Amino acid sequence: MPFPSQITYQSTHGCVSWRGEQALAGDELNNFLSGPVAARLNDEEGTDELRSHLRGLSLTGMGHQALEEVLSAEVPEERDWAAGEALAEAVLEDQHNVVLPWNTERDKRNPFASLPGADIVGFQRDGDSHRLALGEVKCSSEEQWPPQVMSGRSGGLGHQLDALAGKLGTICQLLKWLLPRVKGTPHVGSFNNACTRYFNSERRDLALFGILVRDKEARETDLQARGRILGGSLRVPTRCQLIALYLPWPISQLPLAIQQGGAS
Repeated sequence: MPFPSQITYQSTHGCVSWRGEQALAGDELNNFLSGPVAARLNDEEGTDELRSHLRGLSLTGMGHQALEEVLSAEVPEERDWAAGEALAEAVLEDQHNVVLPWNTERDKRNPFASLPGADIVGFQRDGDSHRLALGEVKCSSEEQWPPQVMSGRSGGLGHQLDALAGKLGTICQLLKWLLPRVKGTPHVGSFNNACTRYFNSERRDLALFGILVRDKEARETDLQARGRILGGSLRVPTRCQLIALYLPWPISQLPLAIQQGGAS
């Protein structure tokens, strides 16, 4: 299911490219939100697996009732940034051949917890092989171009992408987190391909993604400066893509829009 959008700007500097995409309001956007985005935000695959497993237990009538009460009590995700991450993940899967083998929602012991590390951890298909795909997602309603989330000294998107590209401790932690989640699954081959390419290329063969979710006017200044800086420091075969997704309504409406399949 494609993400309905119109490209408002795009450019390249070195191995870094950036583009702005204006989401087009309408039935296609509503379907995308209630389909792929909702599936990511609510971890529908994990929920279905749990439901199927637990319903196979030898339960009494009261036991079945208790089970259904627990399953129906899941706390809906209502935070803007979590909805923005789900949107970014769905767009990367739809448009950029990214495979995300594990939904990080399953790692949250607290339904309102935030996990450390990269927002995007997976692989990008490249012919018959895969490369590591790592990324960060930021949401901003700030009346400023670029918004502060692009350049903050520690939490800015640009600095976080630099860390993903160059901090060996960060890479080690991400690989340590990813391996047990793909081991014994069809994704283990992708993991092996990606790691082989990464190490054999002097730690450069990977795909970096920086996603900015905005509800303001689309302007290239949101990404241009950061794209040029990254383009001056990253080297091929690293590939870095900065993508700004411009919503047709406030970001604060995104969680409800995903639940209802669109925003008024």
